[in-house]
Amino acid sequence: MDRRSFLKNSALGGTAAAATTVLAAPAYAQGKRTLTMVSTWGRGLAGVHDAAQFCADNITAATDGQLTVELKAAGELVGAFEAFDAVASGQADLYHGVDYYFMGQHPALSFFSQVPFGMTFQEFNNWFDHDGGRDLADELYSIFGLKSFPAGNTGPQSGGWFAKEMNGVEDFQGLKFRMPGQGGQVMGKLGASVQNLPGAEVYQALASGAIDGTEWIGPWADEKAGFQEITKFYYTAGFHEPGPNLNLNLNLDVYESLTGAQQSIIESVTRSANLWNMSQFMSNNSAALQRLQSGGVKLLEFSDEIWDAFGTAADEVQRENLDDDLYKTCYDSYMASLKSSAAWGSRSEGTFTAQRNRVVGI
Repeated sequence: MDRRSFLKNSALGGTAAAATTVLAAPAYAQGKRTLTMVSTWGRGLAGVHDAAQFCADNITAATDGQLTVELKAAGELVGAFEAFDAVASGQADLYHGVDYYFMGQHPALSFFSQVPFGMTFQEFNNWFDHDGGRDLADELYSIFGLKSFPAGNTGPQSGGWFAKEMNGVEDFQGLKFRMPGQGGQVMGKLGASVQNLPGAEVYQALASGAIDGTEWIGPWADEKAGFQEITKFYYTAGFHEPGPNLNLNLNLDVYESLTGAQQSIIESVTRSANLWNMSQFMSNNSAALQRLQSGGVKLLEFSDEIWDAFGTAADEVQRENLDDDLYKTCYDSYMASLKSSAAWGSRSEGTFTAQRNRVVGI
């Protein structure tokens, strides 16, 4: 299906189809342009807002001000869940965020953010750069008039904060839990009442009892968010986001209007942001976890029974989408690359890491 036909028949059609006529041209002054970036992140959210600011600052600096990127955090111009439509329609020029927030536009967006039991940071990069992921991203995002670049990663995310210990699968029945994306769909299959809240709203929802638990990112970002002030039950490993990819997505008309040098700078900055952000999270998580534990947080792991239930439900979620041709194409490519990367990684880095930790006593 071509872009015009898809937009005509999609929920986004009204805004995106009009983008070619109402697209607001970026501000120009003496050959310089100001681009407006919106975000799915509240200002100051640890790590994720930092990645957006990194992109804005470094695109501005690397172009010597020929492109000035003005970052508007969630709620400052549009809401967190409105960023996709704002850029597709031309209300803003680009956004930074995680695209499983927008699976209602197309479920295949999950592959370019995170799927349950999916890829780690390195495995995603393998797929995107060398195993066909980039071409599929271009095909998918162009439907909506967007150009997408990986531009951040949190590393493996925690299983989340709960009001009580989760001793069996039955404990998820009726649980009011915040988890977006396909991870949330998995929790729903276990009987949870799933809430999809922007990050800036999670603390208040947990504190008020509107939700019984939440996942967010990992020890550093979770500590900054203050969840340990509300509950002390923390599951340190989760099934849902082993390496969630954050994107910088530009309006395609805006992107194609840039010079080749400017396009190359954007790609270079996003590659740098991807590694910088991943390192930021990983360098801060261990110390934060120690502080949480010292503060009385109980560090927990899900039982094998619960992990198996997560796995069964995750497979069901995938199968429900395979009748969509583009989704299936992405799924087949993604899984082939994942299996290839994991087959070597488990025998090399996986074995080495286990033995190193045993030998040096980690």
